[in-house]
Amino acid sequence: MSTETLQKSTEQRQPKPKWLRVKLPTGKKYTELRGLVDKYNLNTICTSGSCPNMGECWGEGTATFMILGNICTRSCGFCGVKTGRPESVDWDEPEKVARSIKIMNIKHAVITSVDRDDLKDMGTIIWSETVKAIRRMNPNTTLETLIPDFQGSEKHLDRMIDVAPEVISHNIETVRRLTRQVRIQAKYDRSLGVLKYLKENGQRRTKSGIMLGLGETREEVIETLHDLKEHKVDVVTIGQYLQPSKRHLPVQNFVTPEQFTEFREIGLDLGFRHVESSALVRSSYHAHKHIH
Repeated sequence: MSTETLQKSTEQRQPKPKWLRVKLPTGKKYTELRGLVDKYNLNTICTSGSCPNMGECWGEGTATFMILGNICTRSCGFCGVKTGRPESVDWDEPEKVARSIKIMNIKHAVITSVDRDDLKDMGTIIWSETVKAIRRMNPNTTLETLIPDFQGSEKHLDRMIDVAPEVISHNIETVRRLTRQVRIQAKYDRSLGVLKYLKENGQRRTKSGIMLGLGETREEVIETLHDLKEHKVDVVTIGQYLQPSKRHLPVQNFVTPEQFTEFREIGLDLGFRHVESSALVRSSYHAHKHIH
């Protein structure tokens, strides 16, 4: 199905089902962290991405930070991050992120980034320095790095393996058939290759995520789970795609809670260590549990 057909097919937009309604975050820990984020102008993706699970994650001492700016060199059809010419690298960023984690007293931090295909090292030096700075300043904080594919470069992936975060995550995002239109500059097999390379070269725990509701079939989701398992992935997150704006790919369907439960059970039967599967699941959801 072409993007044009996809766009036309949702001119009558479906209303969100009741299971996608989220309570506003509350609680002492959330209010405290929200105050710190505002006071020190900390850049968490939790706030900039308006994540539905922010209250729950912050309450558990988990937060996600995005490095290497907020302009991406890729233009994926599902993603709300701006595309264009990125700003120059901020070499103080590793220390800034480490300080943010200290101020917020984060127990488990997830670090992610835009794609930086414009840089010779694709941003991996800043990635590596950020992990080292966090370790220095927050020796008891555990880490997940949610990385781009770095164009499949083993040299760049080695940089991530060398700093040994507890979890390295790279999202497959969608099924094979839809990859070209959903992740325009990415390749399904390249992402699988990245995940397998990480695991075979010393990374203890690997993780990947899939969004549903873009027109994939049940069989294709199951096939993707099989592919991830064959490529030695430990943890999988499965959530509902929600359209960030009218310019992005429309939602084709809302997956029911029962379907999410079925995919979770299939994933566990395949042997994944953890499977998070429900409408509001995002990559970092329950991330602190995935290190065990």
